[in-house]
Amino acid sequence: MGDPYLDGMLKKSIYADRFSVRGRLVGILNGKLDDRKLDLISVPSRALRKGEIHELIHTDEENARPGRQVNSIHYVAFFEVIGPGIVLAGDQVFLNENFAGHLTGFDETHMPNHMNIVFFSKKCGTGVSMGLALGDEICFKMGVSNT
Repeated sequence: MGDPYLDGMLKKSIYADRFSVRGRLVGILNGKLDDRKLDLISVPSRALRKGEIHELIHTDEENARPGRQVNSIHYVAFFEVIGPGIVLAGDQVFLNENFAGHLTGFDETHMPNHMNIVFFSKKCGTGVSMGLALGDEICFKMGVSNT
């Protein structure tokens, strides 16, 4: 059985509506790499379960999307999922109710421990440079241009 995303069977998003996924920061990160070689999986969606902990990574690479490799990254934070749901490439990422960028994809290097969740904005920063603190909120809201 094939993958409907990889096989090009889905011509538009199948997601009519979804809950926003919420979390709280449990670890603040402060580092950057220019040659990370994160391989984003080709699937544009993931289910995030309550209580899971995942890593948030920031990139300024405009061509970052599912199935691509990302090299320029800033480490932002680890977060615990408190409001579970489905996240999708193209979703809007909010930190403390401030728009931070758009979700670009997922890297499973550290699974099953945690997933790397990568988001894009032109101005990249670490958790420390963004002034984030433990307990701050993260929210993924349904994007306008989901794949």
